[in-house]
Amino acid sequence: MRAPVTLQRLDEMKARREPIVMVTAYDFPTARTAEQAEVDMVLVGDSGAQVVLGHESTVSVTVDEMLVLARAVRRGVRSAFVVCDVPFGSTEVSDEQAVATAVRFVKEAGADAVKLEGGGAARLSRIRAIAEAGIPVVAHVGLTPQTAVALGGLRAQGRTAESAARLVREALAVQDAGASVLVIEAVPADVAAIVLPALRIPVIGIGAGPADGQVLVMHDLLGITEGKTAAFVKRYAEIGHDMVAGVTAYAQEVREGVFPGPEHGYAATEAAIAAARDALEAAASGIDTSAPGDR
Repeated sequence: MRAPVTLQRLDEMKARREPIVMVTAYDFPTARTAEQAEVDMVLVGDSGAQVVLGHESTVSVTVDEMLVLARAVRRGVRSAFVVCDVPFGSTEVSDEQAVATAVRFVKEAGADAVKLEGGGAARLSRIRAIAEAGIPVVAHVGLTPQTAVALGGLRAQGRTAESAARLVREALAVQDAGASVLVIEAVPADVAAIVLPALRIPVIGIGAGPADGQVLVMHDLLGITEGKTAAFVKRYAEIGHDMVAGVTAYAQEVREGVFPGPEHGYAATEAAIAAARDALEAAASGIDTSAPGDR
């Protein structure tokens, strides 16, 4: 079994230019998949609101729902560094609320770090407070799905002069506030490349070109997600099609009487068969055949 991935290990990987692999997971099976693939970081993303819980957006998911997912992932991960998204509404009120939420993810789910979206003044205060409480923070700038409405929807950032300048300012600011790792999402690679050399912390890209590492949603890369995916997604499998095909084949065999077959059952002794017949006959005649201890 490999040694646990720590923040020190991630910093060393950045220094050696060893790519960091990050993927999302939302339950025990996807956590085991990530662990067996020996990824470096596992993100219990609030994207689970959509791909697992069926919400329309990430905004709807609650802390309690995220904790259920996070605990399942923690049980499946042994060595990867586990990061948990804190959901919308759980840190916005105050630094105290943010710290309390982060503490829950560490104490109740065993998170190694929590992830916060945004780099505005209020977010910087939250990052600073959580980091000062001794909890590592993964910051997230560029496209921030929790506040996508304010950004004009789920669209790439850093494509205008104003947006590009804001990205650079926020990336540097979250680092200064105490973030240990930074995710940059949906930003032109040429823009992200401007700020990367100035960042001492590991940078994980998603639709932002080459960085210290990359992250993708598990269901996207495995082809489980339905409908159109973001431009930065690459599918490495089509498991969604195989799942539908498998269940369809099962349903057809049940309806045709093919499944279950003799090989899918258990053998009974003649004595057990005879006892079952006797019990049925006795029940039909109103005779109590139960053992004294069962009465």
